[in-house]
Amino acid sequence: MSIIQSITDSWSWVGIEPDEIVGENEFGNLIVKDTSQKYWRLCPEDVYCEVVAQNRAELDELSKNQDFLEDWYMESLVQQAKEKLGKLSENHKYCLVIPGVLGGAYDISNIKTAPLKEMIMFSGNVAKQIQDLPDGAQINLNIVA
Repeated sequence: MSIIQSITDSWSWVGIEPDEIVGENEFGNLIVKDTSQKYWRLCPEDVYCEVVAQNRAELDELSKNQDFLEDWYMESLVQQAKEKLGKLSENHKYCLVIPGVLGGAYDISNIKTAPLKEMIMFSGNVAKQIQDLPDGAQINLNIVA
């Protein structure tokens, strides 16, 4: 199964119809162009997939935004992960064991590596289950292997 198919299978419920991956970082965040030429950010560690640019010009502007770039590259955390976990193997990314949206810390003690496809599927599953819950709600996740 391709990464595009994983995105379709796991995230189409948010409205994305992925066409091409145009960017990715070491934590499995993806910039995905959809079939209508919009650009989405899929963020596994915070379990969201949302439009970040309506067209290429907006994406080019976003790529100059320092806050976005700092969040995108996560340089300090990537460096810590490389030091503790080593270089990423093929098709793997660093990930938060407990996603940030569920209270997981952006800390080296909460970071492992995982296959990108699994991260996409897991985050889409969790996001769908918690989408309508208010902040602070108690949850009971159903994980199906």
